[in-house]
Amino acid sequence: MGRASPILMVLFTFGFAFGTYNLVTMVIRNRSVRNWVSDDSNGGVFFDPVVEMPENVKKLKNSKTPYHVALTATDAPYSKWQCRIMYYWYKKKKDLPGSEMGGFTRILHSGNPDELMDEIPTMVVDPLPAGLDRGYIVLNRPWAFVQWLEKAKIDEEYILMAEPDHIFVRPLPNLSHGGMPAGYPFFYIKPEQNEKIIRKFYPEENGPVTNVDPIGNSPVIIRKDLLEKIAPTWMNVSLKMKDDPETDKTFGWVLEMYAYAVASALHGVQHILRNDFMLQPPWDLEVGERFIIHYTYGCDYNLKGELTYGKIGEWRFDKRSYLRGPPPRNLSLPPPGVPESVRVVSLVDWLLEHAYFYPLALSFDLVGGRFAPARG
Repeated sequence: MGRASPILMVLFTFGFAFGTYNLVTMVIRNRSVRNWVSDDSNGGVFFDPVVEMPENVKKLKNSKTPYHVALTATDAPYSKWQCRIMYYWYKKKKDLPGSEMGGFTRILHSGNPDELMDEIPTMVVDPLPAGLDRGYIVLNRPWAFVQWLEKAKIDEEYILMAEPDHIFVRPLPNLSHGGMPAGYPFFYIKPEQNEKIIRKFYPEENGPVTNVDPIGNSPVIIRKDLLEKIAPTWMNVSLKMKDDPETDKTFGWVLEMYAYAVASALHGVQHILRNDFMLQPPWDLEVGERFIIHYTYGCDYNLKGELTYGKIGEWRFDKRSYLRGPPPRNLSLPPPGVPESVRVVSLVDWLLEHAYFYPLALSFDLVGGRFAPARG
């Protein structure tokens, strides 16, 4: 009486061990996945937006830590209209609850002032010497940051490196914590798959190739003193990569992004990877809880609202269609069925074009990634 039979004890032990094994296996498997994305047809995502953040930096901050917003730009019309829209939404979100935005600088690497100097806070820096960028204009970005960091008086301790084609859709807090910057994991930046090339610039003695984060320099929120160390290395690695034919051919238009990731690793700096930092239409369908829209991709749809990527759609929004100036006044609205992220991008650009060039026509305001009647 009161004793369990030996057979029952064996069965109980086996069952407990099997259940524990399944649980541990599931946890290990899920921890190895960077982005937990569902098959939800509405574009829903199921993941912890903070990827690979150590427990000791997950603590909530008790006070605001402002950051300075900085983006590099050219004096081309294509760059100007994007900068105007970006700066507009910065001003709209800067003072809202949850925001830790500080000052703003457009780093103009044309070498000469332009007509936006009085509209957007701007510092003019020099471009690379003629011919050094070999037609790859983005090589000027790290050199522009090097000059800005040397010459500018920056009050904030942190810096957000942004781009003209970023739209703030929610107030952005400082996602960086202490010595760990925050970055966005790009699906097409794959250091491990390109280890042979990465090792040309990040030798084995520096550590595993997994030290190189799958990021670019933007968006990144980083401590100013860290960026001051990384920026010159980022510039030099970019130039060396461009000089190497295999690297140039393999990395193409994202070469400078890889260069930033490698430069950070060379300085022992890794980033907190924030999936909620940004979304990229048309691949990300909903704005959700993300902070920035990056409208770098063309969005092509038929009139049924079906994506026709790679083929010009019956309806399209592609920033490259407007190299000589902003989207026109009569830009058509997307057809029914087009994802929320694409609707927001097309409407933001259309409305802001009205706001800047037809001031009385602006009658909407972006609220949490959606449009609502403007107030006041």
